[in-house]
Amino acid sequence: MGAFTYQNENASSVARSRLFKAFVLDLNNLLPKVMEGVKIEILEGNGGAGTVKKTTYPEGGETKYVVERVEAVDEVNYVYNYSVVEGSALPEGVEKITFETKVEEAANGGSLGKASFTYFTKTDAPPSDEVIAAAKAQGNGLFKAVEAYLLAHPEY
Repeated sequence: MGAFTYQNENASSVARSRLFKAFVLDLNNLLPKVMEGVKIEILEGNGGAGTVKKTTYPEGGETKYVVERVEAVDEVNYVYNYSVVEGSALPEGVEKITFETKVEEAANGGSLGKASFTYFTKTDAPPSDEVIAAAKAQGNGLFKAVEAYLLAHPEY
């Protein structure tokens, strides 16, 4: 079994407290507004560590559903960690993907979203470059969609 870690960052003009609230504390309510047809179901828990949730995407998308387990929510340090443990987002040969995310303050009053994601593979082979590029593109797309919503709705 292998473990392969990758990094990704996204800068935003949105303050980190708003970005963290949107991405972590209220994503279950916000994501269906940002991405039409998305449904989130809490299978177990109350949103904190140990919560298990299933996100289902519209039929036209490549990812049909994912099951995630929340590992940690730290509102003081703006940290959110979770694992994808089931679903069509797991490439063949991957047991799970863990995400360690943090929203940092940026000099301009905005924020910097940092993500470290680790693929735990069933063999010693790393995921392909295409899989990693697609994962980063999907994460960047979601980040930009939430950021656009927040910019368009300053009262949120």
